[in-house]
Amino acid sequence: MSPASLSLPALSLPPSLSLPLPLSLIASGAALRAAALEAVVLTGHLLLYPTGVREERPAAGPAAGACGQRPPALLLHGFNDNRSIFILLRRALGADGLRRVETYNYSPFTRDLRATARHLARRVEDLCERSGQERVDLVGHSLGGLVARYYVQRLGGDARVRTLVTLGTPHAGTRVAPFMDAHPLVRQMRPDSEVMAELAAPSPGCRTRYVAFWSEFDAIMAPTGTARIEHPDLDAENVLVTGIGHLALAVHPAVIAAVRRALDDLTAHARTTDRTADRSTDRTADRTVVGTVVGTADRAAGSETEGRSLAV
Repeated sequence: MSPASLSLPALSLPPSLSLPLPLSLIASGAALRAAALEAVVLTGHLLLYPTGVREERPAAGPAAGACGQRPPALLLHGFNDNRSIFILLRRALGADGLRRVETYNYSPFTRDLRATARHLARRVEDLCERSGQERVDLVGHSLGGLVARYYVQRLGGDARVRTLVTLGTPHAGTRVAPFMDAHPLVRQMRPDSEVMAELAAPSPGCRTRYVAFWSEFDAIMAPTGTARIEHPDLDAENVLVTGIGHLALAVHPAVIAAVRRALDDLTAHARTTDRTADRSTDRTADRTVVGTVVGTADRAAGSETEGRSLAV
């Protein structure tokens, strides 16, 4: 598996000042910029949070006219959050009128990730019935991605979910905030929990394509690499996003554009079908996209691994 690399800005200095800067100094500057952006995003999100408290009222029937030609997308928020985090992403995914986009507010008082995943299963069935589509796409931020993955991988959701995109999701568990272990949902997100053991179990023939966006400045992921999907049975692509933090993963324009491309990539969806039939290879991939998805896939010999990074 090819290692992910940090994309650092080039420095243009006069010849007399062309001295090499320590890597730690450059990295710390990037971390400070990421923290500043995270503070701005948090402030804006707190202002918008009340607008997403109430569950949205889903459309009653199939989309009219051109709308609905692509599989509908259902967006799931993170721990103690709500659908307001997806204002920008939702607008971008539905901008061309070819995709129905809805959000799912699960209860902030939920104490069991698996119970929430069962509620999600019913919501997906309802969305398929109302949209007239056989399959849907899911996008989950933080805990929302873990709920969606449990549904897909452990409750047969791969029959309904074409693509699952996760943004800063603790796929291997996170050790952040140990003082919150009294909360049962937090305990389920620990690396040694039963939920993590279930997700690590074999899942042969899974028909869903996974795309996991993760950042080296995500303070909620401990360690940061836990937001990557490492499972030999899953058709998973890990995208390293450089320069932003946890909340910004759901709102940054470069990430939003990459999510939209991931859902619109018909070639990748066809490749998932082919890989599902071939159970002999490790289907996990790492990609590195610089800028607005620049660069090519870098495959490791003997596997489906790619390296990609998104520098924002």
